[in-house]
Amino acid sequence: MDIRDLKLFLHLTESRHFGRTAKAMHVSPSTLSRQIQRLEESIGQPLFLRDNRTVQLTDAGEQVRGFAQQTLLQYQQLRHALGQKGPTLTGELRLFCSVTAAYSHLPPILDRFRAKYPLVEIKLTTGDAADAVQKVQSNEADLGIAGRPEALPTSIGFTKIGEIPLVLIAPALPGAVRSQASEPQPDWSQIPFILPEHGPARRRIDLWFRRHHITNPQIYATVSGHEAIVSMVALGCGIALIPDVVLDNSPEPVRSRISVLDHISLVAPFELGVCVQKKRLSETLIEAFWGLL
Repeated sequence: MDIRDLKLFLHLTESRHFGRTAKAMHVSPSTLSRQIQRLEESIGQPLFLRDNRTVQLTDAGEQVRGFAQQTLLQYQQLRHALGQKGPTLTGELRLFCSVTAAYSHLPPILDRFRAKYPLVEIKLTTGDAADAVQKVQSNEADLGIAGRPEALPTSIGFTKIGEIPLVLIAPALPGAVRSQASEPQPDWSQIPFILPEHGPARRRIDLWFRRHHITNPQIYATVSGHEAIVSMVALGCGIALIPDVVLDNSPEPVRSRISVLDHISLVAPFELGVCVQKKRLSETLIEAFWGLL
């Protein structure tokens, strides 16, 4: 295997799509397929499970991904140490995101950035994703991961990195809330809800209320941060409409106490992306990070 093969492999582990990786890495789909096959032959095991619609990593692929990330990082560090053309950027970059995004979306972005610029120090702060745009506007963070607001400030640049569907969740354990939510035709106006304080998810919940003609919902609590909302639902306090990625990344003891009411007609997903002040895009570190997106 060579460095080029590892770079193609890592991009494919993120895109999960041969066409997108081929386009991004400036190779033909047939060339990409041959190089992945060559890598699989050198390992002696398949690295991906493929069908017409999806690409998934095998267990061997997961192990090779960790090896490839470390190998590329060490390669870049070696080039820098030898004084060749390599990573020369130094300094500190301040990022803000939710705890969930730190698990679900940030790692592959940071892997690419660290492989190319290992001398840049990353300072990560976590909190309510709904606060990300404000943190960037106030210069408390250089970049933030946020749901795209309905009205994005003109001073803020936004690059989409995913779409986040919402799910309606209820306690899985027996109790009053579970019983009410499990009825064939629940009276949603009589069931306590746990709501986020603000952000794109809150606006979609308000839309969901209007679609179900709920003019005076029962609000058990208004909470900052979706992770805390999931915990309160698990305790039986109420039901909630949350981003599905939050539930997917919740610890197992919490997830096992949650039931997804998947028979509910949900509102549209919202865009998740990285935001920055447009006037700062010319700054060296921010420009480098933005370019990797």
